[in-house]
Amino acid sequence: MGLKTGKQVGLAALIAMAAPLVLAYSANGEVFELSSLANLYEGVSFDHDMHIEAVEDNCSLCHHHTAGTPPEDQMCIPCHKDSPEAESPACNSCHLIEPFSSANLSIIEKNPLLHHKMKPGLKAAFHQNCMGCHQETGGPVGCQDCHAMIEKGEKFYNTGQYAPKPGKGTGHH
Repeated sequence: MGLKTGKQVGLAALIAMAAPLVLAYSANGEVFELSSLANLYEGVSFDHDMHIEAVEDNCSLCHHHTAGTPPEDQMCIPCHKDSPEAESPACNSCHLIEPFSSANLSIIEKNPLLHHKMKPGLKAAFHQNCMGCHQETGGPVGCQDCHAMIEKGEKFYNTGQYAPKPGKGTGHH
């Protein structure tokens, strides 16, 4: 294989490896796996196009001001009314997985404007936004309606194969 062919193969491989990263942010027919917080449950399969249709193309209902549209929440307008479109509208670009980590608290201490009470961590942001809308629209709201519990979750919650066996002294009838 010549040098030129080797470079072409290398470039093709690089593009192939990067394709999933690009597709993960595409809004055209994509179903995302929201799994950055998966621990006791599987990630959530999220049909982006179905949700776009459900909110009638009003991206700011979910993405707040990151879509370049004015925020819907009155608490956000004073600071974010003229915010440009964000580099990434993904929830985890603003809402942190570990908002109370020592590294993040150090950053907040240096610039208190980066944190405010209305900016929850990623898990709370997902649950507040998703479940709030689901309660209004009749969507799923139970834990296992969206998340399948994994073995680690069964062990943690003493359920499934880890559930106490009925019998003497277990408190079951």
